[in-house]
Amino acid sequence: MNQTDQTSIFSIPSSSSSTAAAKGAAPRVAWVSACWHRGIVQQACHSFKAELQRLGLPESGVDEFEVPGAFEIPLHAQRLARSGHYQAVVACALVVDGGIYRHDFVASAVIDGLMRVQLDSGVPVFSVVLTPHHFHEHEEHQRYFATHFIKKGQEAAQACAQTLASLRRLPSPR
Repeated sequence: MNQTDQTSIFSIPSSSSSTAAAKGAAPRVAWVSACWHRGIVQQACHSFKAELQRLGLPESGVDEFEVPGAFEIPLHAQRLARSGHYQAVVACALVVDGGIYRHDFVASAVIDGLMRVQLDSGVPVFSVVLTPHHFHEHEEHQRYFATHFIKKGQEAAQACAQTLASLRRLPSPR
């Protein structure tokens, strides 16, 4: 994709019914992240915003929301998607095995909830909710996962840009 194509990714046709589209403004994206492992999770948000900016969406186009944990993300995503203010929602969390086999259930519930929000609202929802097999609180894992979240933030931004561009080419829902 050349720079011209990347810059045009975020232009919204005036035929869209959203307020942002009617004004010709760039799309707004809601970023919802869990507080647990904040230092690692924030790496994804920073890289997400930097990548979107590289693709032509100003950093001011992203509104950040923080929730206590991953389990609270789907409800916030639902409210944000239904608000009509956002053309996309991104969820981010690090769900780790704390020794009580429930992290798989939490991660599954969050991902299922996010998919439901996306399908029910018609607003694309992107997940940077990761559940590593092994995570320990030592410096090596902290560093590894912080770097991994940087990459995942960039990938989420690219997916968001491509999906918004793709959705613009589809017929409007009735």
